[in-house]
Amino acid sequence: MKTIGIGILGLGTVGSGVVRVLQKHHDDFLRDQEIDLKLVAVSSRRDIQARQLGLADIYSPDPSHVTANPEVDIAVELIGGTDAAYQHIQAALRANKSVVTANKALIATHGRELMSLAAEHCVELAFEAAVGGGIPIIGPLRHNLASNRILSIIGIVNGTTNYMLGRMSDAGLDYATALAEAQELGYAEADPAADVEGLDAAAKIAILATIAYNTDIRLEQVPTQGISSLTPTDMQAAAEAGYVVKLLAVANRSAEGIDIRVHPAMVEQSHPLASVTGVFNAIYVVGDAVGETMFYGRGAGEEPTASSVVGDLIELARHQTYQKVIAQPVWDTEDLPLADGGKIASRFYLRLPVLDKPGTLATSASVFAKHGISVASMVQHGARDGQAELIYFTHLAPTAAVETALTELTASGLLTNAPSCIRTMNAGE
Repeated sequence: MKTIGIGILGLGTVGSGVVRVLQKHHDDFLRDQEIDLKLVAVSSRRDIQARQLGLADIYSPDPSHVTANPEVDIAVELIGGTDAAYQHIQAALRANKSVVTANKALIATHGRELMSLAAEHCVELAFEAAVGGGIPIIGPLRHNLASNRILSIIGIVNGTTNYMLGRMSDAGLDYATALAEAQELGYAEADPAADVEGLDAAAKIAILATIAYNTDIRLEQVPTQGISSLTPTDMQAAAEAGYVVKLLAVANRSAEGIDIRVHPAMVEQSHPLASVTGVFNAIYVVGDAVGETMFYGRGAGEEPTASSVVGDLIELARHQTYQKVIAQPVWDTEDLPLADGGKIASRFYLRLPVLDKPGTLATSASVFAKHGISVASMVQHGARDGQAELIYFTHLAPTAAVETALTELTASGLLTNAPSCIRTMNAGE
């Protein structure tokens, strides 16, 4: 039986978790999978983790200790970021080593180049842990659902924002308080921008859409809106109307191309995604043959992410053990265009902080009618001190028409603050 040498770049939370899984289950993999995974090299900026894990004898601060080491058959990149990680993965692939990574930003930015480089050197690049932590979704999209034409992917793929939105809804917290609580519990970083502004979710949906639609989609092509502008009033209005607010990553196949975006949405309480709470993630996939499916679980953390990383290691090790390296898929066989987001029709919740004076309601109704926006319902909240909030739910309307109407209302001088605009999604959509 061939021994497969494993080298790990990065011994942080996930890297240490991968080491522990390999140490704990080595004999299980040998017995059940008939593969021998041996840690032969590790590298990180400091040696403290290597010493704590009993790996001081195979440690070096130099990344080439992994990427250029002839004993390493599969390199695992877990250092994060893009620039250095990109260089290290390239070096490993050029040295004819397969690579496993959990680096979503890197795959969403340079995935096509790295996949092409892997194919050029007859090795493999695996990244199951880049989306959804411990949730298996990359493999199912590439294999189990390959017989389907994927129609839609809608995901709650960021546990930090899902936790915060839950606390804002359930406990009536404002955004700043919910963020402080998430940071205190370790769910949010000191700099939470990637999470709360939707960039983390954008990288993940770019990867999923690339695989599902055979089209190279980059992180920077995903329109993104975060959660920082949401208020307790928005949460209350959602609950009263039978919705919960979630940060959604969306990719739909349409006649115009791929409709891809990240934004908060009011999700009808009977929709499967509405029940996803806390730091859990869920990815809802619709295929033309399989219909509706949902993948649910922990989207981050040491053990769930390590589970996916080691799962990739086992798969690639099996290929090498039996000398059946799998050719990398081409990501742009369809090369579908991105749909014009302004033409995409959605239902909307609109909150207008306005002057409480005669004619305000008539003016807003006139502007909506002018731009072809049909109103499903309207209520007025909190009229006092000459101010009020008008809350509208619309029927389907083009996004550009809604944005233009809000711009016109803002310019009218009737608004006392910035309006809130949130898409709504009903069960069955």
